Amino acid sequence: TSQRDNIFRNVEVLIYVFDVESRELEKDMHYYQSCLEAILQNSPDAKIFCLVHKMDLVQEDQRDLIFKEREEDLRRLSRPLECACFRTSIWDETLYKAWSSIVYQLIPNVQQLEMNLRNFAQIIEADEVLLFERATFLVISHYQCKEQRDVHRFEKISNIIKQFKLSCSKLAASFQSMEVRNSNFAAFIDIFTSNTYVMVVMSDPSIPSAATLINIRNARKHFEKLERVDGAKHSLLMR
Repeated sequence: TSQRDNIFRNVEVLIYVFDVESRELEKDMHYYQSCLEAILQNSPDAKIFCLVHKMDLVQEDQRDLIFKEREEDLRRLSRPLECACFRTSIWDETLYKAWSSIVYQLIPNVQQLEMNLRNFAQIIEADEVLLFERATFLVISHYQCKEQRDVHRFEKISNIIKQFKLSCSKLAASFQSMEVRNSNFAAFIDIFTSNTYVMVVMSDPSIPSAATLINIRNARKHFEKLERVDGAKHSLLMR
């Protein structure tokens, strides 16, 4: 009991991963409930997230139905706590979207962050500005002034940068910034705060790179200050 109390005390987040193909569903649910009981006793304000994983193994025409049934069961078993459920697979964007959603919900000052990001984008006349978590390259926040065609662009950008960072590390180098431009747009990815990278997309490629980079540099101090003021640290308990 004391060991369980130590594990579940002061927990901010419980992320529980279920194998949708598990042949021991009843046992899985029982173990999940025992974790919830410990959370309720020791950390009643913790956020609960459930990933229903390996959904790619389920027949496509059955996925919606099976996930809905599993989600209803998990929400019922989680009461009086609330849980957010995500269906995930390693073979598509769902896992990235789930983790990004979880990280987003853990940001204590997310509305203030989004407001400042919007102001920054409007001041520099950017089409889109994204904030990535520095280690994982998950999207923390973003602002766009018009609809973009590719709804999966965040995951694609993240994968490209992570592969590039890996290539850099093999050469004993560290990734700091990147600029991509053609006749239609210019995109800048740069270290922003101690915990983030920023990506700025400009539809006017005639704007000099130096001007955009100066604007990013000038915004750093302001966003660093935001991060320090509300830099709450979260315990992450994974099962």
